[in-house]
Amino acid sequence: MGALDAVAARVAGGATVEFRPSGSSMVPLIRSRQLVAVAPVDPSKLEPGDIVLARAGTVYLHLVSSLDPARQRVQISNNRGRVNGWTNRARVFGICVAVDGAPRPGAAAKARAADPDDRP
Repeated sequence: MGALDAVAARVAGGATVEFRPSGSSMVPLIRSRQLVAVAPVDPSKLEPGDIVLARAGTVYLHLVSSLDPARQRVQISNNRGRVNGWTNRARVFGICVAVDGAPRPGAAAKARAADPDDRP
């Protein structure tokens, strides 16, 4: 189980989760160990350039680089040009809504409403 699997499970369960991912593949959008907030997402609202928590083989916090609406899938890539692959919308767990407390433009409108009974 990878480091992001537990985060993905919590987000898939309806929680907004803050964590500090490590790595340099998303620089300068996200630097290693910056605090990010990821909320459950409505995958039908995704656009290229959104930062999502998704499973494309493994769980990544990466960019949506392309959409295939007919097959209901998204392509996941890092910020350095590497494509991780296509994944079904059901495997897109959340959208990054903030980095170090700074809101990501447009991301909040793509988040699913929280369940009032959900407790982190």
